[in-house]
Amino acid sequence: MTIAFAAQNFAPTPLAWRRQGGILLGVTVLLLVLFGHDAADLARIWWTSTTFGHCLFIGPVVGWLVWQRRRELAALTPVGWAPGLAIVALGGLSWLVGDAAGVALARHLGLVTMVQGAVVTLLGPQVARGLLFPLLYAYFLVPFGEGLEGPLQQVTVAMTIPLLHLAGVPAQVDGVLITIPNGYFEVAEACSGAKFVIAMFAYGVLVANVCYVSWGRRAAFLAMALVVPVIANGLRAFGTIYAAHLTSVEAATGFDHIVYGWVFFGLVMAAVLAIGWRWFDRDPDAAWIDLARLPVPRRTIDPWLAGALVLTVAAAFPAWSSVATGRADTLPARIALPEVPDWHQVPSSTRAPWSPYYPGADHFLIGRYADAQGHQVDLAIAVYASQREGHEVIAFGVGPLREDDRWVRVSGLPPVAGGAAMRITAPGPVERVVVSWYRIGDTLTASPASVKLATLRVRLLGGRQAAIAVHVSAEEPDGEAAIARFLAALGPVERIADHSAGIH
Repeated sequence: MTIAFAAQNFAPTPLAWRRQGGILLGVTVLLLVLFGHDAADLARIWWTSTTFGHCLFIGPVVGWLVWQRRRELAALTPVGWAPGLAIVALGGLSWLVGDAAGVALARHLGLVTMVQGAVVTLLGPQVARGLLFPLLYAYFLVPFGEGLEGPLQQVTVAMTIPLLHLAGVPAQVDGVLITIPNGYFEVAEACSGAKFVIAMFAYGVLVANVCYVSWGRRAAFLAMALVVPVIANGLRAFGTIYAAHLTSVEAATGFDHIVYGWVFFGLVMAAVLAIGWRWFDRDPDAAWIDLARLPVPRRTIDPWLAGALVLTVAAAFPAWSSVATGRADTLPARIALPEVPDWHQVPSSTRAPWSPYYPGADHFLIGRYADAQGHQVDLAIAVYASQREGHEVIAFGVGPLREDDRWVRVSGLPPVAGGAAMRITAPGPVERVVVSWYRIGDTLTASPASVKLATLRVRLLGGRQAAIAVHVSAEEPDGEAAIARFLAALGPVERIADHSAGIH
């Protein structure tokens, strides 16, 4: 059923819209104040991160989507609706889990969901159904997708090497490092194309909704919107390295840094839109909301009561968090590196020093050991009495490699004694192997996901709060063999971790 509205006869905003719109605005502002740290964190990420800079456009896009539906919305009456509080509670639970486990994604997702729940609770099911796509599209305000960087690095390398060989460039690959006769290139996380894939996903979803009716065409356009930037990024990487082969590394990378950005992304967006243009099947004049299919509101409540209940439900979760996560273990005033049989401590490397980065740790130690055969190994231990914001054993830029480190991850290696192993390199070049373990409560793991789950368990359910990171590293060419000998003499890693936290 299509309902037409004449722009000349657009009805003025009714009293219910002014009242409930004002309450919704006030509740939203109070939610952003209540969760001010997370709101500020989101704004900082949008403004400073090149990966999530597109999030700055999501708010205006959501506003435009709502404006498109203004005529149909004017025919609806907003009401307070108690079931919407379940969405607020779901968002609060997501925030609590993220706060307890130290997962910013869950906190940010929870905040956006609580605001969505406020919209549903204060405007009712009819308005919420009419605004379903704008409400869901607002989830693109949440920064997500960084996990794509590693796989897309490998895809970019896999595309670039055959193209270089086809062009007659003698290129060799080692993990994410591509070497040609006059230099080498790192296919870094920033060069993986992940930021364009994430932004193109948001763009593709928008175009699929605005320009298509058929779900098959929507799916096809979205698939194209994801595949094209991956291919384009591979061609860009090939072009940069090929240009370096013909000229110099400095000239090629300088040009790449100028082009690689919103200019490149804008061209890809235009290409994708041009390809999908001929299959657009949505009538520009069609109504955005089918008023005849909207649900009849039940369980309505007073809008002022609805606003008060939204804030009460949302505020319960920070209160719960302050009670559940305020515990911390008592650590020794000083800790020392362990004595290891048949190994003795020696000065650290001056050729290519390496150290993990734990700025929020309560204790941090690193030292180098050597044995009679000349093997040398570095042992690093970071200890936290408890984990909280800014004091996390697993976080962005924290751990064996810091952000913008001189050391670069080349590739992963098979686990060593249950620890996660990787090969890293620094200018020289110097290579080394790093093996990592994490001790949370009674859990010893090398998995970041397991660390977060264990942290969530001990913070919400109680138990030992201390978190310990243990890293063992050695320079190549015999790094793995040296680490294996050292671990055999060191003994169980969990025992070393517990001892460092004063647990016997």
